[in-house]
Amino acid sequence: MSKKTPDALRRSDRVLVGALTVVLAAVSAAVGAAAAYRPHTDQIKPVPAIVAQASVPVAAEPVSIRVPDGPRMHSPAEELVMNKLMAEHRCLSEALYYEARGEGDRGQKAIAEVIFARMRKGNYGHSICAVVYEGAGQPKCQFSFTCNGDLRQRKQGGAWMRAQMLAAEILTGEQQLRGATGGATNFHAVSVEPDWAAELARTTQIGNHIFYKKDAARSRAM
Repeated sequence: MSKKTPDALRRSDRVLVGALTVVLAAVSAAVGAAAAYRPHTDQIKPVPAIVAQASVPVAAEPVSIRVPDGPRMHSPAEELVMNKLMAEHRCLSEALYYEARGEGDRGQKAIAEVIFARMRKGNYGHSICAVVYEGAGQPKCQFSFTCNGDLRQRKQGGAWMRAQMLAAEILTGEQQLRGATGGATNFHAVSVEPDWAAELARTTQIGNHIFYKKDAARSRAM
């Protein structure tokens, strides 16, 4: 692994701060527009491959956000970073909204924990969008809203605004994920009993979702 110079690190930090500022500005704008929100379903497109391959850092500690001094950044590399982060924020917001919009912050953060646990595993995808949209449009998609038509339905303005805000707070570290799911990589609603549940170890139930992870003891025995 190559070492970055202090100047390179400072530049990358400024890019990240600038991108997060854009995210929070977009979410703030959503607050005023939430009640009048109307999605344009004809503009829904599959997640671009470049987004699916992106790896976005998640702040371990709360980040203080302010607009950087001086002229705005418009280099191709900086624009690419900002576009990727905006896409990651959108994918996380969609997962929180469609999977747990009625579960409150605790239930939505549990869904976020599963997404990040899958990112750490690596075999589900190396970015939020790659994890969330794995198998999108196929019968065996990983997150049901990406293949069951939910994306074509009108969003509930207030719930969508809150999901976007919570996603931004998670990405900036304002909201911490504290392992409430016990490292779960899978979950399902209490109303269903998927076949795969018997192959995994149950970790907990949060609201209307039951969470699971791979059973290490069973894996060693196989």
